[in-house]
Amino acid sequence: MSLIYLDHAATTPVRPEVREAMAPYLGDRFGNPSSHHSIGEAAAATLEDARARVAAVLGMRRADVVFTSGGTESNNLAIKGIGLGAMLHRDARHVVTSAIEHESVLRSCDYLRRLHGFEVTTLPVDGDGIVDPDAVAAAVREDTALVTLGYANNEIGTVQDAAAIAARTDRVPLHLDAVQAAGWLSLARTTTHADAISIAGHKIGAPQGTGVVGIRSRLPVEPVLHGGGQERERRGGTQNVAGVVGLATALELAELERERETARITTIRDALVVGILAAVPGARLTGHPTRRLPGTASFVFPGTNGEAVLLELERLGFVTSSGSACAAGSDEPSHVLLALGVSPDEARTAVRVTLGHSFAVPVESLVHATTAAVAAVGSPT
Repeated sequence: MSLIYLDHAATTPVRPEVREAMAPYLGDRFGNPSSHHSIGEAAAATLEDARARVAAVLGMRRADVVFTSGGTESNNLAIKGIGLGAMLHRDARHVVTSAIEHESVLRSCDYLRRLHGFEVTTLPVDGDGIVDPDAVAAAVREDTALVTLGYANNEIGTVQDAAAIAARTDRVPLHLDAVQAAGWLSLARTTTHADAISIAGHKIGAPQGTGVVGIRSRLPVEPVLHGGGQERERRGGTQNVAGVVGLATALELAELERERETARITTIRDALVVGILAAVPGARLTGHPTRRLPGTASFVFPGTNGEAVLLELERLGFVTSSGSACAAGSDEPSHVLLALGVSPDEARTAVRVTLGHSFAVPVESLVHATTAAVAAVGSPT
């Protein structure tokens, strides 16, 4: 039986166009961009071309673009790098974040707290996962080094009002974790007004192990990885030229198709939500009902076990998840759902469906499978 993949928030298949663009750099064009000979200089030219392409999508300067190994490293570099830079240059040791952030954000903030004496203000969210921009503004102090928030949440899909938050925090840098937002929301600085933005290539059809962080070059940044001074002294290590080409290609394609695919996938998602809420007694959608990513629909099915529902769905031909792949295997309920006010027992019943560009099956078949899976595991109360 062929499985239908509905876990695009965890990772996406590499696009054929991306594989084609990368192929030469996995073969004859293998140079190290730091080498001072013709093969290395050709690689360096390719690297800088990709940097310019990424900068164009982000609405930033080429000097702002730092290539990384993925979203986790991008978040680490933005938070630790900007935080430590602010500490060294103006003795600022305060960071503002929220309770529903990805582990790479929360643990980077905690690193600054434990090892460098930072104070971390963790803002609550409402029952839909929205961070109040006024609460962010109220949390900012003279010694605030950074505000770091997710543009869109990886578990529930709720989208924050980045522009409103930026307008209230213009005295301090704003970092957006845009790992889930890439491909669905505008990443341009004219839209987000962010000073730093993190992206993972494998969420948009590039290979795993590729990423980028845009950090405005006026900000002092301490590197997290020390080495030979690559990436304008912000990230040491030989660049993955093939991966960088793949990421730039995927990002351009995602931006080119964004409006069309957003409309198409939103229509499918809305039909899915309506169908499941009508067919499964007790089912509830988590996250904001409308301010959410086009492809994300996360449910709780009280009275069931989320992991058991996932297994039954896979038996029926649909691959989904219960939340963040980075937290898979943990027995603890999702910190995101707990922050929304969902009880621990109900949080353990969560099932997340994340649609991608390849989705082409009738929604009714997924609704029917979900209903059957929930019924097989146990009737909701």
